[in-house]
Amino acid sequence: MEFEKALALVSEFFRREQSPFAVIGAFALQAYGLTRATQDLDFAAEASAQEKLTAYLSACGYETLHRSAGYSNHLHSDPGLGRLDFVYVDGPTAEILFGSARERLGPGGLRVPVPRAEHLIALKVHGIRNDPSRTFRDLADIQYLMGLPGADLEEIRGYFERDGLLDRYHELRKLS
Repeated sequence: MEFEKALALVSEFFRREQSPFAVIGAFALQAYGLTRATQDLDFAAEASAQEKLTAYLSACGYETLHRSAGYSNHLHSDPGLGRLDFVYVDGPTAEILFGSARERLGPGGLRVPVPRAEHLIALKVHGIRNDPSRTFRDLADIQYLMGLPGADLEEIRGYFERDGLLDRYHELRKLS
């Protein structure tokens, strides 16, 4: 996948629509110094952008593999444009996530918005709750993010508690 090409295509949509978005997943982790292999690009977007975004991606040649209120996945027949995954948020969650995101260097030197480390953790904790098969990979990412200077451990604890995974939080704290 040519990440720069796909990222530029998606960024163009959000900038044109003046709709907030953030890079999440492996490229957000990379912005915090953790390199992990990936075959796709992951984004957070406002739920209100989903309809136009899906139409835009379709016009660009992407096939929608899955679409629900909270998620969508898209695949292009051109391997260079690859797979794109979106998490949709709204209300206070969107305000907090996008309001505190900061621009960082992404693939190809493009500047992209990336959520705070604590918010990446919240997304990963929620992902573990919804798909336990993600547990070990995501816990490793979370452990790294929790170890960053200035990480708000009480805020992070709250995300684990909210999703009923407080025991996992305590496990990670014992390891650090």
